[in-house]
Amino acid sequence: MNTVTNRQKSIISIFIVLILIYIGASIGSSDISMLDTISIIANKALGIPLREGILAKDVSIIWKIRLPRVLLAFLVGGCLASSGAVVQSILKNQLASPFTLGVSSGASLGAGLVIVTGFSIPFIGSFTLPLVGFIFGLITVYIVIVFSNKIDRTMSNNTIILAGMVFSLFVNALLTTLTAMFSEDLKSIALWQMGSFAMRGWTYVGLIMPFCLIGMIGILMYTKEMDILTFGEEQAKSVGVETSKVKTKLFIFSAVLTGGAVSLSGTIGFVDLIAPHVVRKIFGSNHRYVIPMSFVFGGCLMVVTDLIARSVFAPVELPVGAVTAIIGAPFFAYVYFKKAS
Repeated sequence: MNTVTNRQKSIISIFIVLILIYIGASIGSSDISMLDTISIIANKALGIPLREGILAKDVSIIWKIRLPRVLLAFLVGGCLASSGAVVQSILKNQLASPFTLGVSSGASLGAGLVIVTGFSIPFIGSFTLPLVGFIFGLITVYIVIVFSNKIDRTMSNNTIILAGMVFSLFVNALLTTLTAMFSEDLKSIALWQMGSFAMRGWTYVGLIMPFCLIGMIGILMYTKEMDILTFGEEQAKSVGVETSKVKTKLFIFSAVLTGGAVSLSGTIGFVDLIAPHVVRKIFGSNHRYVIPMSFVFGGCLMVVTDLIARSVFAPVELPVGAVTAIIGAPFFAYVYFKKAS
């Protein structure tokens, strides 16, 4: 009965996604009706004729600006939330996140280096920054995993958390030094770190798709092992789960998701903390539901926060990372004090 209920909840969640994407694409500085938005999307996606009276500029606004932005926000939020669910599950800590492993710090350092040096890879051009950010984020996680394995073969949760914190602080110190040396680029680095989906077209949606597919498929292959790990590592080992290998693979897939998201949108926190927590309250602890539903709920949360960021003080746009922090900080405090009580 519980499985049927979760399936029904999943179907409802999918409908909520479609409604939010539709609302996100409709609302903006230009006044375009919701019926016109549906017509434009149906025309471009399915070839259905446009409604009478729709202007060419409205088609461009919806199809080239708003819709790719909303879809990118959804995919970024989904990647962050799914990786957050994995890290929280493995480390058995509701307050843990992929950023604990240093992904965000590494990506920020890579982006900072590109900004201050003006480095550009031939044939890639402006996409050099997200590529270098992703590579640095992945390298940081790899170093954390190798370091944790060297000092503790069992890769205990405390060792991983401490190693991640140490390397995050170290990499952040390098970034601080970099910004101090090149203060003229401070604003550009700060804006990138705050996160934004402004001026992100279909190319960015295409760029994040491989990260989503590789990361999600990789994680979903280990949902049973994650369920077993919730009972403790000793029990998992007793039934044949190679805990260190499984942890390493899951951390790498999580890093792919987070690194891809952060490198294309900047540093956006708290989504990876909030969404998995809400999903576990609604769907329970079965990772067959927790992982994909975290993706769905994280994506929805990001679409809503991006809508708030670009609408509340329009035409001024707030950094998405600031909005998620305003929402997430009280939530973080609630989870922490509820856990402590």
